[in-house]
Amino acid sequence: MNEENQTLVSEIVLLGFQNLHNFKIPLFSLFLLIYIMTVWENVLIIVLVSSSRKLQSPMYFFLQQLSLCDLLGSSNIVTSLLLTVINGEATLSLVGCITQYSFFCVPEAFECLLLAVMSYDRYVAICIPLSYTSIMSHRVCVKITLMLWAIAFSISVITVNLIGALQFCDQNTINHFFCDLLPLLELSCSDTFFVQLELMIVTIPVVISPFILITVSYMCIAHAILKIVSNTGRQKAFSTCSSHLAVVSLFYGTLIAIYVAPPRHQSQTLSKVLSLLLTIMIPLINPMIYSLRNKDINVSLKNVD
Repeated sequence: MNEENQTLVSEIVLLGFQNLHNFKIPLFSLFLLIYIMTVWENVLIIVLVSSSRKLQSPMYFFLQQLSLCDLLGSSNIVTSLLLTVINGEATLSLVGCITQYSFFCVPEAFECLLLAVMSYDRYVAICIPLSYTSIMSHRVCVKITLMLWAIAFSISVITVNLIGALQFCDQNTINHFFCDLLPLLELSCSDTFFVQLELMIVTIPVVISPFILITVSYMCIAHAILKIVSNTGRQKAFSTCSSHLAVVSLFYGTLIAIYVAPPRHQSQTLSKVLSLLLTIMIPLINPMIYSLRNKDINVSLKNVD
């Protein structure tokens, strides 16, 4: 590499959504309102699960972790999103950009793993109900959660170290509203083979394996539900899974569309809209999905009032 003719980049400019013109203020206000609602909803879930006796079960413990995960992920992205909307761009140091990606990577990896654990929790509750309290004890749930956070942090550290070893020359603009991995790699003037290899390897335990576990769990759950004679029993069993299924479908559908199997000619605008759904809208929607039809959460809310 001839470094004499290349200027090393120290700042990254995020272009966000271009040519908004008169829509800047309305969009800024909308995204800010969405973030405020996201914080309020997820903090409420965290507080309710911590304080309500009715919500002291593994399902709600994992829901609390999901809310914490969504809160961290959304808070990491919202600042650069709002800056790109109101200013037309946002400037971050290269270190700041890589740091933002690392804090994006941790909650997303954790959520992939957590959704698989939550599906296993539903499998045990429906298919092995007599052993549920022993298999999914509070101590086991805490250990599983700590292990998932540790795995997510470890993956982030490995990826960030590989990115930190790259050099970025000449080009410093990313056509996105946050520092995502693929646009960042496109700016590098170094060989990105090892980063891409690590990404492919990590996809197996973090995305593909959890997805397979979720699929197998729900196949077993569906088989068990079909064996239930009474319609009331079937509806009750299905109702405990419907919210989780909706969250899984929304999260994995968006994740796969962006990273695993994106269309060959996917436009930058579509990519940014899907990323907006993943990072901003899903953290807002998840608490709604879990609370709207959940009697225990609604009762706990009324007790707070």
